[in-house]
Amino acid sequence: MTSASDPAAGAAGSPAPGAAILIAVPDGGEVRVEVLGAGPFAVAYGWGERRASGRRELRLDVRYGGAEPAAATVRVSRSVPSEDEPWWLIPGLFYGENRPAACHRVFPRFEPGADRPDEMVSASWGFRADRAATPAVLVWGEDGGAALIADEVSPLGLTGLELSYDDGRATAALLFPYREHPVTYYGSADPLPAQAATHVWQPGEARTLTLATAPLPADRHAYAPLLREDRDLRLPDAPIEPWEDVTTAAGIAAEGLYRWHYDPDPGVLLETVGFDREVSGGDGQRVDRQAMHVGWVSGIPWATALLEHGLRTGRPEHVAAAERVIGFICANLSPSGTFWGTWYRKTGWAQSWSPVKDALHARTLGEATLFLLRALRLRPNAEWAAAARSNLDVMVARQRPDGNLGTLHHAVTGEVLSWSGASGLTWVAALAESGDPGDLRAAERAGEYYARFVEDEFIYGAPEDVDLAPTSEDGYAAVMAYMALHRRTGAARWLDLARRAADWMLTFRYTYNVRFGPRTPLGVYGFATRGADQASPSNQHLHAYGLVCTAELAELSEALGDPYYAERAQETLDCFRQLLPAADGDLNAYRGMITERYYQTDCFQPKGMYLTLSHAWSAGVLLLACEQVLAAKPGDAYRATPA
Repeated sequence: MTSASDPAAGAAGSPAPGAAILIAVPDGGEVRVEVLGAGPFAVAYGWGERRASGRRELRLDVRYGGAEPAAATVRVSRSVPSEDEPWWLIPGLFYGENRPAACHRVFPRFEPGADRPDEMVSASWGFRADRAATPAVLVWGEDGGAALIADEVSPLGLTGLELSYDDGRATAALLFPYREHPVTYYGSADPLPAQAATHVWQPGEARTLTLATAPLPADRHAYAPLLREDRDLRLPDAPIEPWEDVTTAAGIAAEGLYRWHYDPDPGVLLETVGFDREVSGGDGQRVDRQAMHVGWVSGIPWATALLEHGLRTGRPEHVAAAERVIGFICANLSPSGTFWGTWYRKTGWAQSWSPVKDALHARTLGEATLFLLRALRLRPNAEWAAAARSNLDVMVARQRPDGNLGTLHHAVTGEVLSWSGASGLTWVAALAESGDPGDLRAAERAGEYYARFVEDEFIYGAPEDVDLAPTSEDGYAAVMAYMALHRRTGAARWLDLARRAADWMLTFRYTYNVRFGPRTPLGVYGFATRGADQASPSNQHLHAYGLVCTAELAELSEALGDPYYAERAQETLDCFRQLLPAADGDLNAYRGMITERYYQTDCFQPKGMYLTLSHAWSAGVLLLACEQVLAAKPGDAYRATPA
């Protein structure tokens, strides 16, 4: 940090209440500092050295000179001109407009000039920092942009992140402590009232705030080197201590799938199972969800992981269970020639989780087909191969000339009911891995079509339950798609798209360890959040689904000669080898029960809790990643061969 005698340091003065202090940034532009509350306050500052990304640290020394205690908030902001709609990035939390206008799921949306808080549509939003994977606000205007970066917590309490747009100016801001406005999002379409933390200043009290700022070029992808550098700076203060080694974790996850989720009648992996085996619903039955998706939250992907584990460890019961699940799904195709979406014990096979009648979701079908192709390489089976070929053929037949593979497909007629979003990305990987030249051509057409989402830094539509929201799962699908295309063709374009997609995906990955209350479950167990992903701006909880592309990230690092992406995959595997119940009774669960949700902020549940339901995909994706790491060279396992 510069000294007080340096030109880049100084006493910015004692502003009147409501007035602002303007501090020139050595590299151009200015930072605006305001103290929101009764004065008087004095502010001094000092700049750090310029880093490779253009980032500089800023130290603010704030002193309260009043005679009586007073509540006040320090606001630090940067603005850029933007006659057109600006572009925002709060990692893991806010992307551009954040919610496309056509999205049925309701969560915060940016719209210039809007003030409809009941609809969660506004030109100004404030959030608490623990909602973000990196506590930063980035904004792009007409000719470039600016970034502000902080820590989750400052000496004044939990930090706030803010964006606003007015009269052709887009403003990114940090608040110490936070304010959430115009409403507070708690995971549903019904917002809670705005919230604000308070810090009461005592006479003569002085506090030092540290933050960082950087200019941004016009390219929206300019966040990547800045966030990569920031993650490196945070590493020393964000250790992860896995509870189990990889081999042991694989065994725990496999037992969870087999013991708790597998039901041989008729051959399913039940989606959720309650930790507490004495709890029952209103009908007197256990809270276990008697349903199975063919992919995504259950089904073939995780049965394939169990199959691979059973073959490696010589567990015939695991192999038989996996084969029964895959066989049951393959024996029951929809009338349109694809898999069904979901099986229910009471009603049998049905559509996906969509409000559109008879709709099957492309991402779920594609993921089931992709992992079926991988299962076939482990265990050739004529019936499975026929099911895979049926799915591949009908999807290629439905592909639009521009490459779009559709999002919602009618289970009976095969009509494409929606072409919106990028959920077809998962089919790119499946088509590329099938080994058929015609499928590869379709994959390349689709890869070109969906490239626009990656290049726009706004990929959305993958999960069934959040409609057209941008999600971390869209990032995983894009990485898997473009790595599959690169693996088959060696084309540099696909590798570059895989890199860009991985950078975008990693904006959802926490780079710091959230501070939890000492009596909360996550606080008691010392859960380290670095490596966990925010599910989406709509589903603000941490999840482990990023483990699904562990091998692809390692393969990307190898292809680029850059260990960074493999390191980010490893930290996720480290993260989710925490909180593993190795014995009945651990974590108020049974051995192998693995939660889906870790609540790192106040959304759905209070911060510091975790969901006491075991999810088939949570055990399955951990098992998948462990098996990929245990393989001698993970990328080799997915060299495409004909099914």
